[in-house]
Amino acid sequence: MTNSTNAVSVHDLWAGYDGDPALEALTFDLPAGTLVGLAGPNGSGKTTLLKTLLGLLQPWRGQIELFGQPIKSARRKLGYAPQSELVDWDFPATVGDVVMMGRYGRIGLLRRPAAADRDAVRDALAQVALNGLADRQIGELSGGQQRRMLIARALAQEAELLLLDEPLVGLDATSQHDLLTLFETLRDKGKTLLVATHDLSCVAACFDLTLLLNRKLVAFGVPGEIFTPELLNEAYDEHLLLLPTEGGVYVGHHGHG
Repeated sequence: MTNSTNAVSVHDLWAGYDGDPALEALTFDLPAGTLVGLAGPNGSGKTTLLKTLLGLLQPWRGQIELFGQPIKSARRKLGYAPQSELVDWDFPATVGDVVMMGRYGRIGLLRRPAAADRDAVRDALAQVALNGLADRQIGELSGGQQRRMLIARALAQEAELLLLDEPLVGLDATSQHDLLTLFETLRDKGKTLLVATHDLSCVAACFDLTLLLNRKLVAFGVPGEIFTPELLNEAYDEHLLLLPTEGGVYVGHHGHG
């Protein structure tokens, strides 16, 4: 299974909570330097998979390798941006404070940041177009800026694999476009991004690969090849509407009645 060209290699992964399986027999390889959509209905195991890759949830059985190494050995190569509603935006912290948290794994909690750490924070903020906002209180940010700040925290820790949980939810069209452009830029710089999302149309238009999940792996491959009525209906257990567009395909819920 070991292949250094794969950012993630998973073999026969089972995981769950209190005896109830949330993931069953997953096997897949994510090539390094790709933008991958993690799609599936609510309760399909998307967040569980991210937590398992992070080492926050121990699998029941199976094997996971990140860049050809066990999770524990590759932890510094991992960056994570949680769902924005899980963040306390009233907490009295600045954008710079939050992004500096990405350096703690390298400098330790009790050591003061050095010049190299401050440089890493400035570089991360520049990459996500938040330079100049380091002293802004996090609660004053727009939705799109909040998502970019969480990604900057991952970049500050020099992560090669970014795990992003529903970063597109609730954004207006402009903020969504800006975030997708950032994903593509990071991918082009060699980062690997695994993005959990409900927005199948964005995945179809912008992503290299898609993991279609519903506890089991329904399909994995190029969106244009796996976004078929048969596979989508298998994953979502409902009728979805696929409409060809100039940029790819629009995926929506079929009207009832």
